[in-house]
Amino acid sequence: MTTSLPSPGPEVSLSLTLPPCPTPLEALKPEERGIRLIQLLLTCAKHASSGNLHRADECLRQISLLASVSGDSIQRLSVRFASALAIRLVKRWPGLHKALNYTQLPKQEFDDAKPFWGRAFPYLGLSYAIITRTLIKATMGERVIHLVDVGSGDVNLWVPLLRSLSCIPDGPPHLKVSCMNANKAVVDKLGARLVKEAEALDMAFQFNPLNVSLKELTSDMLKVRSGEALAFISILNLHALLAEDDRVDAHFGDNRNINGIKNSKQMCHFLTMMRSLSPNLLLVVEQEADHNLNRLVDRFVEGLHYYSAVFDAIDAAFGPTSSGERHALEGMFGKEIENIVACEGVEREERHERHGRWMARFGQAGFKPVRIWYDSMEDANQMVEACGKDGYKIVQGKAGLMICWHDRPLYAVSAWTC
Repeated sequence: MTTSLPSPGPEVSLSLTLPPCPTPLEALKPEERGIRLIQLLLTCAKHASSGNLHRADECLRQISLLASVSGDSIQRLSVRFASALAIRLVKRWPGLHKALNYTQLPKQEFDDAKPFWGRAFPYLGLSYAIITRTLIKATMGERVIHLVDVGSGDVNLWVPLLRSLSCIPDGPPHLKVSCMNANKAVVDKLGARLVKEAEALDMAFQFNPLNVSLKELTSDMLKVRSGEALAFISILNLHALLAEDDRVDAHFGDNRNINGIKNSKQMCHFLTMMRSLSPNLLLVVEQEADHNLNRLVDRFVEGLHYYSAVFDAIDAAFGPTSSGERHALEGMFGKEIENIVACEGVEREERHERHGRWMARFGQAGFKPVRIWYDSMEDANQMVEACGKDGYKIVQGKAGLMICWHDRPLYAVSAWTC
């Protein structure tokens, strides 16, 4: 079910009144219920932002009567946003919040959901295919290629990539892969699989495991050698470097430079480090959304727009029947929503930005856009058809490709060089 939402923008003026519902909540029709849920969520966000706990609590009470983890997409989405708002409110009492967290088991939504991503969302497979084509085109003729995995560790990217490189007419290059991930198990698993794959393909191969976070990565760890064709690949990870102490903005005013982009010391440091290595290519996949806004209500409206499309896509993939797979996927996205809504400062890492801002950041760091390789847009859309997923398409964007769900951009794929 798709419910219309207010248009998002960089500064959202939220002056929403919540008139009494003339129909008992339990008697609302699906369309009326969806509209009422959106009204309640936006009003609750406003009260949570202003600190009006009693009115926020009343909104949450009404939302609980209408939302459901086994309902339609807007009902399930409302559950996630209401939970994030509740957590934000409870955080006002640190002792209570910590005590409640003691009773929770460790969250494993991402690991649980990974096997179902390909079934529900072709965007990762499409992104990987685009990255592989672009990479092979850009490094044609190179005999030593060094690829740096910035936090992904996904065999579904790397195994097909190795196989594609092994089929180059002049013979496979000597391949080095540096994989960075804070989870040692992810790094070890990928390394073992790629070593085995390279042996089967008779490829010269080196694996450099880096059990560090993105913030801890240094150029020395990468062991870059002269003569290597160097490429960085970041899949939905780079935005975490935008996390900053937002109290600086509150004290000194909006912390933006002359181009309207929020300053980020961590991002500047990382891009400068990459630039110093003179990479042939930087390949980036990021969410096409604007969740790096200071005001909660602005992020909330943006989040409702973005994740409503995501939950509609999940509905299309799994149908209306509840399933463990769907619940795992929505739990993973629920953690993203929680971080966007309930967290502030350095804890808020899900700071997605639209492609235009990434272009400005890369440009300021000295990178230039590279044409994403494809034969034609018809060729690109044939890739979508091969996935067998209706509703998705690839659209030419400025210096990148957008992967869309029913004309709603979800992810941007871009390539850069020095």
